[in-house]
Amino acid sequence: MTAPAPGALAAEHFLSGLYVSFWLPTVVLGAALAIKLPSILKLWRDPLLRAVGGLLVFACAVFIFAAPKTIAWTNRVTGVPNIAAPWVYSLLTALSASWLLLIIAWRNGRAERSAATRRATRWVVSVYAGVVVALWVLFALADVPVEQIRDLDTYYAGTPFMREEILLYLTAHTVACSITARLIWNWIRTDGLDAWLRWGLRFLGVGYATNLLFSAAKFTAVAARWTGHDLDWLNTNVAPSAACVAATCVAVGFIVPHAGQYLQERWLVRRRHRDLRPLSRLMREVTGDREPLALRATPELRLIRRETFIRDALLPLSRRLDEGLRGRAYEAALALGHDRGRAQALAAAVALLDAVEAGGERGGAAVAGEASGAGGASGAGGAVVAGEASGVGEASGAGEAARDTSARGASPDTGADATPDTTYLLREIQAVARALRSTDDINAVRVHAAAPAESVSAHD
Repeated sequence: MTAPAPGALAAEHFLSGLYVSFWLPTVVLGAALAIKLPSILKLWRDPLLRAVGGLLVFACAVFIFAAPKTIAWTNRVTGVPNIAAPWVYSLLTALSASWLLLIIAWRNGRAERSAATRRATRWVVSVYAGVVVALWVLFALADVPVEQIRDLDTYYAGTPFMREEILLYLTAHTVACSITARLIWNWIRTDGLDAWLRWGLRFLGVGYATNLLFSAAKFTAVAARWTGHDLDWLNTNVAPSAACVAATCVAVGFIVPHAGQYLQERWLVRRRHRDLRPLSRLMREVTGDREPLALRATPELRLIRRETFIRDALLPLSRRLDEGLRGRAYEAALALGHDRGRAQALAAAVALLDAVEAGGERGGAAVAGEASGAGGASGAGGAVVAGEASGVGEASGAGEAARDTSARGASPDTGADATPDTTYLLREIQAVARALRSTDDINAVRVHAAAPAESVSAHD
C-alpha cells in the first residue's frame, strides 16, 4: 500500500481544520439563542420572537449536523449511505424559510396581522415545506451508494435525481438569502434606529451577503463538474468557510443589540454612581457618617444607597441654605455665560458649600444631629430613589407645583425671607454633583456673587 503524499496529508489536515471551525458558529449561535430564549418563552405569541427562535434553532442544527463527524455518525446509525445529505439539506431549507418568516414578522411589526401578512406566511411555509418533501423524494429515487462526507455535492453533481436535489436546495437557499439581505440593507438606512440595533442589522447584512458567497461557490463547483472541470475546492474550502463566517455574523447581529444595550445601561448606572461622589463626600461632612457599603451589592443597589444617603442629608441641610446667596449665584453664573441648567446647578453648589462651611463654623454636631434625626426626611428622600435609579428621576415627596416650576428652569427666589426650595436639590443631585467637580467655575461664581449687585448683569 502506497503512503499518501505529504501534500495530500497537508490538504486533508487543512480541510479537517476548516470543518472543526463549524463549532465556532454553533457556539455563537447557541449564545444568541440563550440570550433570546427567556423572551421567546415569555412572549411566545409574538410572531417576531417565534421567528427569531426558529431561525437560531435551525441555524444551530445545521452546523451541528453538517459537521463531518456528525455526518458520518448519522450515516452509520441509520445504515443508509449519505442519508445525512437530505437531512442537512432539509435543515438548511427550514433555516432559509425562517429567514423569510423573520422578515415578514419584522417588516409588519408586532401589532400588524393583516390578511396580506398571514397570506405571505402561509406561502413561505407551504413552498419551503414542499421543497423539504421534494428533497426526500429525490433522494429516495437517486442512486448514491458511495458515502461522501465532505464533497457530496460535486461527487454526485451529474447523478440523476441527486443533481436535481442539489440544485433545489441551493436555489431555495439563494432566493431566501437574496430577499433577506436586500431588505436588511434597506432597513439599515432607515432614520430613527437605535445605534445598537443599527449595528446589529449591519452584522446581519454582512452575514446574509456572505451566505450568497456560499451559494455562489456551491453553484460554481457543481456547474464546473457538468462541463468537465474540477473546481471542487470551491465546494470543500470556500463554501464551508463562507458558511461559518455568515453564521457567526448573523449570530453577532442578534447578540449586539441586546448585549450593547445591557452594557450601556450598566455603564450609565456606574457613571451616575461615580458622578455622585463629590456630593456624597460633602454630605459626609454634614452627617459624619458614610453611605452603606456592601461588596456584593449590584451597581443599581449601590446607586440607590448613595442617592438615599445624599437625599437624607440634603433635606435637613437645605433648611439652612441662604436663598439670597443662591439667587445671586444663579445670576452670576448666567452673567459668566452658563446656560440656565448649568447656572442652577452651580448656584445650588455654591449655596450648599456655604451652608456646610457655616455649619462647620458653628460646630458640625448640630447639623449632623438634625440630619441623623430626620426620619421623615429619609422617607421623602428615599422614596425618590427607586424612580431615579430606573431613569425616572422624580422626587415623590415634592409637590407638583414646585416640580413644574423647577422643570421650567425658573431662577431661585432671591427674596431675603424666601423659603428654601428643596425640590430642585432632591431632583437634580446629579447636576449638583457634577457642578461640585468644577471648582474653578464655583470660585468664579462665588466671586461674582459677592460683587456689588449693580456690577452683575441680569439675564433672563
